[in-house]
Amino acid sequence: MNASDFRRRGKEMVDYMADYLEGIEGRQVYPDVQPGYLRPLIPATAPQEPDTFEDILQDVEKIIMPGVTHWHSPYFFAYFPTASSYPAMLADMLCGAIGCIGFSWAASPACTELETVMMDWLGKMLQLPEAFLAGEAGEGGGVIQAHSSVERAGLIGGVKLKAIPSDGKFAMRASALQEALERDKAAGLIPFFVVATLGTTSCCSFDNLLEVGPICHEEDIWLHVDAAYAGSAFICPEFRHLLNGVEFADSFNFNPHKWLLVNFDCSAMWVKRRTDLTGAFKLDPVYLKHSHQGSGLITDYRHWQLPLGRRFRSLKMWFVFRMYGVKGLQAYIRKHVQLSHEFEAFVLQDPRFEVCAEVTLGLVCFRLKGSDGLNEALLERINSARKIHLVPCRLRGQFVLRFAICSRKVESGHVRLAWEHIRGLAAELLAAEEGKAEIKS
Repeated sequence: MNASDFRRRGKEMVDYMADYLEGIEGRQVYPDVQPGYLRPLIPATAPQEPDTFEDILQDVEKIIMPGVTHWHSPYFFAYFPTASSYPAMLADMLCGAIGCIGFSWAASPACTELETVMMDWLGKMLQLPEAFLAGEAGEGGGVIQAHSSVERAGLIGGVKLKAIPSDGKFAMRASALQEALERDKAAGLIPFFVVATLGTTSCCSFDNLLEVGPICHEEDIWLHVDAAYAGSAFICPEFRHLLNGVEFADSFNFNPHKWLLVNFDCSAMWVKRRTDLTGAFKLDPVYLKHSHQGSGLITDYRHWQLPLGRRFRSLKMWFVFRMYGVKGLQAYIRKHVQLSHEFEAFVLQDPRFEVCAEVTLGLVCFRLKGSDGLNEALLERINSARKIHLVPCRLRGQFVLRFAICSRKVESGHVRLAWEHIRGLAAELLAAEEGKAEIKS
């Protein structure tokens, strides 16, 4: 493919992408395939001679799309959002074209410096304490990390993990943390790291930083704050209070690729002292050294992370922040929160159902009043019908359904249709259960 072909095919691909996203509502949100469906549909070996672009694009529709779960469908209400926007896609295209491997400033100065500035932009949007910002002479700063998990990090580091019991609102409080610390120290263990979560995966609950933070400070324990999903909402003044207490944290992380219209992957982390990272990960073979090392004006991000290389991911932050503006991003967050409260109201109006956790942002945890088996059967019916897609969680031992507002394209009408669909399936299920009970009696 030469430059002329690339121009032509690139325009065709953009048209295909736009058509896909504009028509996604008409696609079945959850695929109807079985494990191993794809292998029989493609040759066992790569072609010896080139295939045409037309054939490849046709096979995308015939082979790939039938096995795609359409995360950006307005009927996708599972997990949490995964961000999608046209500015971010355009930036990803440019990232692929530039193709730099940004392990050091010298490897591509713009790649390093734009990331530093974008992380400061984002930190200011969240009103993070000044200590987390790089600025021109700060000790802190931010880095775009790959997505991972605390549990997995514990496995890699060979560290024992302990879950702290939560209160009635599924939040970690000072008393429970203090009790766990005392018990561990009495057992000869050395507590050194606490993770507080703002917006838990199961039910979007918020640990109490203003209680937990001072304990970590007094005990000289590193406090990391994970706000993977909820962090995006903190750009709105009405939700910023949920971040109060972050001044006690040593590090803070959230994922703009969930709810801030920046495509995956873009997981943002800040530290108050970047030397805590660079001192642990620094590795300096001679072929990676350059004449500007040690300058206070630049950083080499290979010293901030486990991998060596990194893509030019800050481009998509730059494009999105500029083309939406803070006000546009705030409006997007507020719309999703409003839609979640619309769904919550539907649930509360139906006496057969109950809401199982406080609805703060874009997630509603709900269930049929009754047994776990009843709710498991309802979820099976919902996902088997493939009109909408949900995933469950467990709260206080109960099987609970999660309804997350996810898609950039979702509107009130989609939420209402989803609720009517759920109500209809619930009615069928309850009627069937009642019939079984009558037969037994």
